[in-house]
Amino acid sequence: MQDLVVAPRPGLRVQNAGLFVSPGQGTHPDRVLDSYELIFVRRGTLSLWEQNHRFDVLAGQTLLLWPGRRHYGAAPYPKSLSFYWLHFQLPDRPRKSGLRVPQHAHVARADRLTELFHRFLDDQEAGRLEPLDAALLLLMMLSEVARRPAGDTGHETVLVGRAEAYISSHLTEPLSTGRIARALRVNPDYLNRTFRRARQMTLTEHIHRRRLHDAEALLREATDSVLEIATACGFASVGHFRRVFERHHGLSPTAYRRLYARTHVNVR
Repeated sequence: MQDLVVAPRPGLRVQNAGLFVSPGQGTHPDRVLDSYELIFVRRGTLSLWEQNHRFDVLAGQTLLLWPGRRHYGAAPYPKSLSFYWLHFQLPDRPRKSGLRVPQHAHVARADRLTELFHRFLDDQEAGRLEPLDAALLLLMMLSEVARRPAGDTGHETVLVGRAEAYISSHLTEPLSTGRIARALRVNPDYLNRTFRRARQMTLTEHIHRRRLHDAEALLREATDSVLEIATACGFASVGHFRRVFERHHGLSPTAYRRLYARTHVNVR
């Protein structure tokens, strides 16, 4: 794998972006692009080959495809798959100094990257996305991809990954630090300290963010009521959902739905 080094400078050109929602059939096209493509998987798993290297990109992970390299699907699109994509070009050869963006990465703050994509898509659909704005949004996205959680190494990386996997599998059920710790057979205080050191948030905050992430997608793309969305995403009550949502976003779920109603969605 190869890191991309990006330094903020004039000439960076962003082409377009979108949200892919799997039709439950087909595979990623076999092609060679003349631009970089940033992919951020929201749900499911995207399996791709780039040249002779296979990538299995999970939810919350990004993949950077390089220009001039053949890439193609390694497996059919699963029905659960959806991902954001963005094409861009650099003015010259990547530099040795600057922002170092890993080709395949786990995003420390997926909620931030999601918001940046939706700001980009909203402005793109409204016809108000100026080239400079697009370039700045891209650099902010790449900065989120490049962000390294402090203390996320060795045994702690494994434990945090197991905790995140358990949360993902039981997100609609009642969750607590104690329940997760019992399932992983570790001390609750140790688990919470480790998780906070690695992700800069407590387990409870992570659970809220994961549930909010799913709720945001439903508010943008579904017609379910706020009550139905709160229940589907594992919140104990619609009142609790509204309080957590407003504390995180500064606006109500209904206002968020109106603000982010526009997205560029493609299914192929």
